[in-house]
Amino acid sequence: AAHPLLMPPVLSPCRYRAFTFGLTFLLYTSFHLSRKPISIVKSELHKNCSALHELSTTGSRQLPRLHTETDCSWKPFDKSNYKQLLGAMDYSFLCAYAVGMYLSGIIGERLPIRLYLTFGMLMSGLFTCLFGLGRIYNIHNLSFYIFVQVANGLVQTTGWPSVVTCIGNWFGKGRRGLIMGIWNSHTSVGNILGSLIAGYWVSSNWGLSFIVPGLVIAAMGIVCFLFLIERAYCSVTGCRKIGRDFLPLLLPVQQVVVVKSESEPSAISFMGALRIPGVIEFSLCLLFAKLVSYTFLFWLPLYITKAAHLDAKKAGELSTLFDVGGIVGGILAGVISDKLGKRATTCAVMLLLAAPTVSRSVSLSLGLALCMLLVCGGLVNGPYALITTAVSADLGTHKSLKGNSRALSTVTAIIDGTGSVGAAIGPLLAGVLSSRGWNQVFYMLMAADFLIVDLKCALMCV
Repeated sequence: AAHPLLMPPVLSPCRYRAFTFGLTFLLYTSFHLSRKPISIVKSELHKNCSALHELSTTGSRQLPRLHTETDCSWKPFDKSNYKQLLGAMDYSFLCAYAVGMYLSGIIGERLPIRLYLTFGMLMSGLFTCLFGLGRIYNIHNLSFYIFVQVANGLVQTTGWPSVVTCIGNWFGKGRRGLIMGIWNSHTSVGNILGSLIAGYWVSSNWGLSFIVPGLVIAAMGIVCFLFLIERAYCSVTGCRKIGRDFLPLLLPVQQVVVVKSESEPSAISFMGALRIPGVIEFSLCLLFAKLVSYTFLFWLPLYITKAAHLDAKKAGELSTLFDVGGIVGGILAGVISDKLGKRATTCAVMLLLAAPTVSRSVSLSLGLALCMLLVCGGLVNGPYALITTAVSADLGTHKSLKGNSRALSTVTAIIDGTGSVGAAIGPLLAGVLSSRGWNQVFYMLMAADFLIVDLKCALMCV
């Protein structure tokens, strides 16, 4: 039966696609922008104590005891096991993110994307700001920071399944690799902006390094609530089913007639999504890909600080080179996979080339190592971007689903949730292995790259 509804005026579908493309790009940019500050602030949390310890061992007897919260490391990160404590903070966020992701996709299939995403962004802004308020209100309890990280990890899981589902609803399979490759550069853009924003305040008041990104993602949550269009709609001629409660508030409206379908396909179950060919294999591939990418994300600025003896701001700026390379790599991976029609082959070749660049960065001088960082960022983040976007969208609309479009969010959540297990393990292992030398961390990353290649070869043989 036909029901009159208030709908936006009928404009060119291309304009709506472009609008949705740009808006979801900005929305998820703010997610990554709010995750980056912790990696920039790490070197500030344990900075001055190390310097004072070195000065005290030179035999200077005139040094007063300056082991305070103002002139020394931020308690409780002032102890010799500070790397393990910082790793535990990373692990708490990423572990909560991994666990929550499996549930998020299932919930997201059953709720309006616009409202679900808005809630997650507002709550993420709150918890990101809370971490920064720990500096302003002199909170030195480790449990407080762990709680904030866990809570933030859980609410951030609302983001990825929602935006991938939304972009998948608007774009077909035609040039999905290229489109998703360009769109997924929001990850690197968010990391770069997060590094620059956090780096601006890290030395003067690192609390603002969290509060400002927190306010940004909260503001983008309001923008999401007002403007996000969940899926394509149509007028009286040739109309298809629309998403529930998708209409944003601030678009001009006019009355048109929408024909609703009599029956709506039910959302796919968790086990049903696992049975889709390729979901388990690509999920395991992403596990190791995220292990590598998130180890760089959370530990690269600290590595540059220790290896090159730079301050936190400069190290944060240099670490953005990895993300700059990631932008190019993501687009390149999308273009190549579209041309060849082989997603697994594209990922395998890029990661096979990534392993030598990781190993070479250990022994090179700083200048050459930073150049290698650009190349490494492209080769690592290219396959990562391809799996989380184009591959997830392909599998979420697999022919075995027989046209049921309500599987995309669950499939995306399974793949990204499994990948997030690797994202949790990588930084944790980096915190443990770095105490034995940074070479051990790079060897771990190389091993992960080779494991992904093995899985990709298995996929190509299926």
